[in-house]
Amino acid sequence: QEQLVEPGGGLVQAGGSLRLSCAASGRTFSNYPMGWFRRAPGKEREFVSTISWSGSSTYYADSVKGRFTISRDNAKNTVYLQMNSLKPEDTAIYYCGAGRRPYSIVSNTASSFGSWGQGTQVTVSS
Repeated sequence: QEQLVEPGGGLVQAGGSLRLSCAASGRTFSNYPMGWFRRAPGKEREFVSTISWSGSSTYYADSVKGRFTISRDNAKNTVYLQMNSLKPEDTAIYYCGAGRRPYSIVSNTASSFGSWGQGTQVTVSS
C-alpha cells in the first residue's frame, strides 16, 4: 500500500523556520515529480512548490519564492520543504503529493498529483 507521510509540522514564531518532510512507502516515487500544496483556514488548497523527478527543476508560488526551498533524496524516497522567514499567512495544513505519471513535467495544479499525504499543520504566530 503506497503511502506518503509528512512529519515536521508545528508551531513557530514569525521569522522562524521549519522543515517538512514527506516520506514515501509502498512503492518508489523517485521517478515522479513531487509537490507541496497547502490549505489555510477558510481558503482553497493552493500550490506551494514542486520538484521534478530528478530534482533538477523546482518551481515556487510567488508567495513563498525566496523563503522556501524544496528538495528530494530519491535514495530515501523522501521530499523536503525547508521554510524560512515564516509569516503568519503561511499558517495552513501542508500536503505533499506525488505526480500521476513517472518522468512527467512539473505542474502547479493539484489535478496533476495522484497520491497525497494526510497533511501536517504549520502554525506561525505573530
